[in-house]
Amino acid sequence: MLSTVLRTTVTRSASRFSMPAVRAMSSHFAPSHEFAQVDGSIAKIGITDFAQAALGDIVFVDLPEVGDDVEKGESFGSVESVKAASDVYSPVSGVVTEVNEVLSDEPGTVNTAAESDGWFIKVEMSDTSELGDLMDPDAYQKHCDESS
Repeated sequence: MLSTVLRTTVTRSASRFSMPAVRAMSSHFAPSHEFAQVDGSIAKIGITDFAQAALGDIVFVDLPEVGDDVEKGESFGSVESVKAASDVYSPVSGVVTEVNEVLSDEPGTVNTAAESDGWFIKVEMSDTSELGDLMDPDAYQKHCDESS
């Protein structure tokens, strides 16, 4: 009922005032434990909480530069922890629009807030249909449960 009311209100308002389309934030997950939090055509990318827990204390994060191209399934950077160094793979293709500079001085932010403040890069996606190959939160949780 509420979604019908909202949809009707937005449709009426948009026709009268030329409002921008409503965009819903959505989360998608790769089997390799990277996430893409999507808002419109921008994907905020990082490693999941499951991945940071497996890595242990993160001491260094290597990230690309703004303007670099990333390709779905290819490494765009790495994380080093007290246990190991691991490549980080992009769940989508596109151009890097922002890098989380906080991680240069405070890589441990990934350990304390992997899927919020510990994000790595923002990417302007070149093909949003690639999101269809990723898991939703429920499927990702099942994937993690099976991995444990």
